[in-house]
Amino acid sequence: MKQKLEIKICGLSTNESIDAVIEGGATHMGLIFFEKSPRHVSVDQAQNLSNYAGNRIMKVAVNVNADDIYLEQIVEAMKPDMLQLHGNETVSRVEELKARYCLPAMKAFAISEISDFEKVKPYIGVADKLLFDAKPPKGSNLPGGNGVAFDWEIMDVLPKDVSYMLSGGLDASNICEAVKQSGASAVDISSGVESSAGVKDIKLIEKFLATCHGCDVVSER
Repeated sequence: MKQKLEIKICGLSTNESIDAVIEGGATHMGLIFFEKSPRHVSVDQAQNLSNYAGNRIMKVAVNVNADDIYLEQIVEAMKPDMLQLHGNETVSRVEELKARYCLPAMKAFAISEISDFEKVKPYIGVADKLLFDAKPPKGSNLPGGNGVAFDWEIMDVLPKDVSYMLSGGLDASNICEAVKQSGASAVDISSGVESSAGVKDIKLIEKFLATCHGCDVVSER
């Protein structure tokens, strides 16, 4: 059965990029709260960007091991539709944050081989959605947004009913093949639509989204 691809464009920081993402038909936008990232936004910036987007798109607050005080500031300012936990958050931490904020949570994992899925199992049924990204290259201090991919075909080991987003090294040139090989029905991109680190390229956003809409997405999950 063919279905529409869920598409999240992450690391936005301008109104112009938000417009391009929404007008191009993405389903989710992500704001990143991680100071080491070139895509990091302040709480004040996030409030302005979130207000600008309004209810036109699902808004995801991406954080890496944020403490309670910081998370409170993020949620209050951005009023996200979903939390993305991109650090080493435990199962109990995911459960705690979901209950506290009454928000769905997406837990991210770094993947390079089949054995990496063992650490995922305890989160199935706890996190509302999983996100699979490639392991960072040596020397990188960023958990995501590194522009590297992993072997998409190993996604076959996942139970068919697991809801996830595929990330890592995606761009307009490979997105349809990534969807075909992995069986993913949701994808996430950041560096693949940038002209330089942290700088979103409107034309690349438009090209990526147009390509996504042309992919044959057949869900067997």
